Amino acid sequence: MTTLLTAPEDHVHDGAPRPVRTRWEPWAAAALILGTAVAYLVNLSSNGWANSFYSAAVQAGSQSWEAFFFGSSDAANSITVDKPPMSLWLMELSVRVFGLNSWAILVPQVVLGVASVTLLWRTVRRQWGPAAGLLAGLVLALTPVAALMFRFNNPDALLVLLMIAAVWAMMRAVETGRTRWLVVVGTMVGLGFLTKQLQVMLVVPPLALTYLLAGPVSLRRRILQLCAALGAMIVSAGWWIAVVELWPASSRPWIGGSQNNSILELTLGYNGLGRLNGEETGSVTPGGGGGGGGMWGETGILRMFDASQGGQIAWLVPAALILGIAAIVLRGRAPRTDQRRAALIVWGLWLLVTGLTFSFMAGIFHSYYTVALAPAVAALVGMGSVALWRAREHLVARIVLAATVVATVVTSWILLSRSASFVPWLKVVVVLVGVLAVVGLLVPRLTRGRLAAVTVLAAVIAGLAGPTAYAANAIATPHQGSIVTAGPNTGGGFGRGGMDGGRGMRDGGAGRMPAGGQAPTGAPGQLPGGAAQMPGGADGGGGMGGLLDGSTPSAEMVALLEENSDSYTWVAAAIGSNAASGYQLATEDPVMPIGGFNGSDPSPTLAEFQQYVADGEIHWFIAGGGMGGGASGTSAEISEWVTATFTAQTVDGVTLYDLTA
Repeated sequence: MTTLLTAPEDHVHDGAPRPVRTRWEPWAAAALILGTAVAYLVNLSSNGWANSFYSAAVQAGSQSWEAFFFGSSDAANSITVDKPPMSLWLMELSVRVFGLNSWAILVPQVVLGVASVTLLWRTVRRQWGPAAGLLAGLVLALTPVAALMFRFNNPDALLVLLMIAAVWAMMRAVETGRTRWLVVVGTMVGLGFLTKQLQVMLVVPPLALTYLLAGPVSLRRRILQLCAALGAMIVSAGWWIAVVELWPASSRPWIGGSQNNSILELTLGYNGLGRLNGEETGSVTPGGGGGGGGMWGETGILRMFDASQGGQIAWLVPAALILGIAAIVLRGRAPRTDQRRAALIVWGLWLLVTGLTFSFMAGIFHSYYTVALAPAVAALVGMGSVALWRAREHLVARIVLAATVVATVVTSWILLSRSASFVPWLKVVVVLVGVLAVVGLLVPRLTRGRLAAVTVLAAVIAGLAGPTAYAANAIATPHQGSIVTAGPNTGGGFGRGGMDGGRGMRDGGAGRMPAGGQAPTGAPGQLPGGAAQMPGGADGGGGMGGLLDGSTPSAEMVALLEENSDSYTWVAAAIGSNAASGYQLATEDPVMPIGGFNGSDPSPTLAEFQQYVADGEIHWFIAGGGMGGGASGTSAEISEWVTATFTAQTVDGVTLYDLTA
């Protein structure tokens, strides 16, 4: 371990530092990559359909190329998901090859996670050497929210990989000054936009400022190169936006999440400024935290440390800040183009810009968003630890390292104390090992020779024991639904003192199957491993699903929906995408999600729905779903018309109407 930390790494080639490969690095790198892959694959099928909102869209895209291109929720292309489709494409191609099952959907996410860890290792290693790169990769792999989201089918896994790739290309640009690397940077950001829209823009200021400060060419050329990067970003993101905007609205699906069937409205409103100011038209609830609490929790500088977010990401945030600042100071009067300082700047600004935005945004915010902070935290810990360790002959460097361990131990104690029943002995171990590490760092002779390995090992255990325990819990616990968290119940919920007790909707906690959760093995209507279906849904409606949890149809319901299914465009319609998703996944036939995710999008209108019914295109209407288990706006009009016009019948606790009767 100390061999890796002290390996000579200051060889210069064309003005750039080149790390020297040690004999242990290939083995350590192989252990990191293979270990991450194995850990993320363990118990993967327990997540079932994971977020059935996206799984249903994956099923649709595996059946229809039009649904593939637009990101439709159903193969009949009534409405899209509320994000661009890029994060769905890899999963849809996998399902086309391997068939519809949980592994075909989730293994691509594991691949993205392993690729992210690998690319972060290589990116940090290039400027800071093997030890920094390997430590950064290890920290990312063991971050609880990363262990959660790299095994889940939300867009965040691909977004993280693309953002890391943008930094990788930027550091190559800082190294060479070549325009082509800036074009790659812009392309990665543009593809990130097609993954999760404006969230990727949080890394643009760090990228641009880093090149302006450290680019090895003249200021004029740097500005022109950044303009080229901007052009690449616009082209790589704009081609899809342009096609969607120019495509006749009558022959494409409604843009989910928008009120006017516009991808630009979705970008700038519901998925854009609305997330910052809380004014999200069509959202679950108006407004956000506003500093005074609310559905999404309190905003403020300590938001990333509260009961909702702390266990996901906060373990090493103090360490990242302390080590990052100290490492920049150690670079002293290095040249403007110093690549190691540039790396510290880009990752440090990533952490600050994204962290502050998450802390003060008033709109929709979920704790799993914090996975976007994980690469920056990991990189700063890796680079800063190595920088200060190499300067350990100086008392100040040892004091800073010791202070970092103390801050990390205190943070771990606080986070572990929030769940008294979760490995209660671990926080004591963290304190004892942390004390050993602090003593070892402050005594000079304990930082040299063989004793140095004990000091380093103690510091690593003190820093990673807590997040590793949370990550292991995330891997061992089934996660399903739209809002999920890693680790044990801490009482956080949507925000501090939130509504769901800290585990997210339908996220049942350690060792428990999510309430109402049906997890597939590939055959319609089956649970993984032959497990029995849980009775009822989170809304108490016999498995009909709701706003944040997918429907869980019984075998009788599936058989009913599949009767003469080839005769209909949609075998059923339901209020809200999650309510429709489980039925679609079980039957592998289109189910119309009226009103999109929240059930609040004006699609279809009552007149359009009535025409579909008159033309015999929809067989069943399934009651319930939407916001609060009911409907609003256009969805309410449709529900009222169906209720007044057709006869209700109940199957396994679910109320439905035969629209052909």
